Amino acid sequence: MSALVLQSDFGLDDGAVSAMYGVAVGVDPTLRLHDLTHNIPPYDIWEGSYRLAQVLTYWPEGTVFVSVVDPGVGSDRLSVVARTATGHFVVTPDNGTLTHLENIFGLTGPREIDETRNRRPGSEESYTFHGRDIYAYTGARLASGATSFEEIGPELDLDGLVRLPVTDPVLEDGAVVGIIDTLDVRYGSLWTSIPRTLFRELGVDPGERVTVRVRHHDTVVHAAQVTYAHSFAAVEVGESLLYVNSLDRMAIAINRGHYARAFSLGTGASWHVTLVPVH
Repeated sequence: MSALVLQSDFGLDDGAVSAMYGVAVGVDPTLRLHDLTHNIPPYDIWEGSYRLAQVLTYWPEGTVFVSVVDPGVGSDRLSVVARTATGHFVVTPDNGTLTHLENIFGLTGPREIDETRNRRPGSEESYTFHGRDIYAYTGARLASGATSFEEIGPELDLDGLVRLPVTDPVLEDGAVVGIIDTLDVRYGSLWTSIPRTLFRELGVDPGERVTVRVRHHDTVVHAAQVTYAHSFAAVEVGESLLYVNSLDRMAIAINRGHYARAFSLGTGASWHVTLVPVH
């Protein structure tokens, strides 16, 4: 039996998450159920996609993730189960939620959920809570061993999956350019798509200064010089820094401050960040 990890944009103010738990336990009372987060901003598929990638490989191979950020519920969007190249499974609507997992880890042989077999009994006329009736139910059956991946439904063409627009980070003209993937939500750090290995090609050492420029679409909305440091403690309280975050990517923060709020910055494919050494 594998662990079942749930993620949604439902919040915890009502019974939606508990209902998903109940369906899963109804499949197998011995299931090990865990939460990734239920605080994804409403309808924010990008954020759901990123948070899956943030935690995936810290869970054992075979772990089943259920991710429900589903503004298209009840439409003709597909319900799928994807297997990552790392051997994990993700049950989710095909709406772009798998984008970061594919880009970072790779996917193999996604399958469409056959809803005639993988749906909570008695829910056939329910069209607005697939998280409970299809995804939690299917995820529980897969995690418990009641069904195999191959029995979920027909295999899909990987190229046919819905993808969010992502620009790969690049090194060009003595600078590295990426996007602001997400925030360290509680503390406001900007988590970029720029890998540490790419940044290191600039030859910047800890203690040296870097110019940060942020563009929203094609307009520069923020520019600053910050110190590249190993940790927050390397700079004064209130001072900005560039550091390597827990995903081995470059991040920008204010020591004991909230960088995104201080400069009114957002996240996603339209928010571009450039890092240039200060000579």
